[in-house]
Amino acid sequence: MAASRRRTFPLVPRRRLVGVPFGEQRSARRGVGSDIAGSRPYQPGDPVSTIDWHATARRSAARGAEEFVVHTRYADEAPRVALVVDRRPAMALYPPELPWLSKPEASEAATRVVTASAFAARAELAYLDLGDGQPFWIAPGSRAHARGLRERTSFSGPEDSFARSLDFLLRHGRDLGPGTFVFVVSDFLAPPPTGLWQRALSARWDPVPVVAQDPTWERSFPDVGGVVVPVLDPADGTVREVRLRRSEARARRVAHEERFRLLLARFARLGLDPVVLEGSGELEVVQAFLRWAERRRLARRAHR
Repeated sequence: MAASRRRTFPLVPRRRLVGVPFGEQRSARRGVGSDIAGSRPYQPGDPVSTIDWHATARRSAARGAEEFVVHTRYADEAPRVALVVDRRPAMALYPPELPWLSKPEASEAATRVVTASAFAARAELAYLDLGDGQPFWIAPGSRAHARGLRERTSFSGPEDSFARSLDFLLRHGRDLGPGTFVFVVSDFLAPPPTGLWQRALSARWDPVPVVAQDPTWERSFPDVGGVVVPVLDPADGTVREVRLRRSEARARRVAHEERFRLLLARFARLGLDPVVLEGSGELEVVQAFLRWAERRRLARRAHR
């Protein structure tokens, strides 16, 4: 049981919305739940268990007649989670035997962790990728997740996968209500237009970028001046050897670090709190999600 808990994280919403974990946060809607919202006079058909006996006694004494009062409660509702995995060719880097972040392994680990966490929160889970160029879509509540997700191994998705995926989700908005967590796993090396994130926010979703960039080669660049290094072209899978001067390696490092800084700054301006993966192992991935959840908890406390 402890090992299972280590591989899940709590779904912490940015703010109180309809569609949150059972009993963890209250919804804005009245219904069956654990948190008391108020009271009202008894109506025929109300369950006896909802009667507030203390309020009933006070009201009956004041009116001189027996008048029952019942509790109204906030509904406890399950969240919905949508997981979008970027399967462009660049997301096929790097082979797991190399000492760098393996994007395929990181994507698989993120899929397992998000799936387990959604099930632990009794959330309905949706999944989308364009790995074969066409939408592979599992609607919320489907029982085909385990079998379907194990079969997703292709990284032949189009370069505009994010835009097409978000457009697909927006067209299926009836399946995803307000407050839906939308986890997007990608390297974001070519950041999608800001307007796409704004469309997700306008739908009152809770988008969460999950950034899978290798800290050595993509978020920075090593000092390999004068050394011949193999460079893989993700578009066609060919490898060519390149010798960089020290100044060229340094320029790449500055450019990559600035690219990563600007990516995080863009997320911050939109109010998005990304999950940044430092490694591709499952425990490393779940730790990144746990840090994200803790940041959200602290931010919510600070705004109370």
